[in-house]
Amino acid sequence: MSDAVATPSQGPLAMICGGGALPLAIADYVAARGRKVVLFPLIGAADGLPVENYPHHWIYIGQIGKFMRLARAEGASDVVFIGALVRPRILQTRPDLKALMIMPRVLKAFRGGDDHLLTGMARLLEDEGFHLRGAHEVAPEILAPAGVLGSVQPSEADRADIELGLDYLDAASPFDIGQAVAIANRHVLAVEAAEGTDQMLARVAELRANGRVRSAKGRGVMVKAPKRHQDRRFDLPSIGPRTVEGVAQAGLAGIAVVAGATVVAEADKLLAAADRAGIFIVSVPERRS
Repeated sequence: MSDAVATPSQGPLAMICGGGALPLAIADYVAARGRKVVLFPLIGAADGLPVENYPHHWIYIGQIGKFMRLARAEGASDVVFIGALVRPRILQTRPDLKALMIMPRVLKAFRGGDDHLLTGMARLLEDEGFHLRGAHEVAPEILAPAGVLGSVQPSEADRADIELGLDYLDAASPFDIGQAVAIANRHVLAVEAAEGTDQMLARVAELRANGRVRSAKGRGVMVKAPKRHQDRRFDLPSIGPRTVEGVAQAGLAGIAVVAGATVVAEADKLLAAADRAGIFIVSVPERRS
């Protein structure tokens, strides 16, 4: 989605993969530039991910020592985290000996929001000589450009809802809660928390079915934006075809994201689905604090 080109580092890229379409899309972009990609799909998160076309090693999220050993054997010092991941309980991570040795730091990372957790885990790897990269650094094509991305245009009322959504997300960002909010007629319908965007949209659909949403169907916007001061190597807001499906089922008019700070999965499918559903997708300039 962007014409920018990242300067690739030397050596293979290790990708720790959760679920969804993004890990393989990014692997394809990186491999097309001639860089070797080694996938580390996470058991319980990336199950079913078709990784056969790449060198890969299945690991549990707590197998820090195993990851380090295998990544070093592959010659990879650059690491990318990408894909959907439901935060596990600490005992579900299957910690190996290395993880147990640094367990106090692991436990400290788990005490906080997702951004706190990911940044804490990143520091653990960086202390071992690895370099954490953002997916957008190795595959800038995935970032949303500015402007209306499909054929449907947002109305002035939609743009007012977008501004309110951005105001809310900016104000809430210090609490490390979520990256999305649903707004209709300048009324907050739902806020993303631990359930994730898809479930937030399902909640709006349920509220509408129960008569708790008073705005007409086809009004309202789902707004996504990164948190203020977020470590953008991890967990940038993302949208894909499933997002369009959820927005349509929730009876909203469209999607608003931040240009250059939002990952777009399966862009062609996303835009085709949005046009079919009459859903607008607009990418707005980032606010500078």
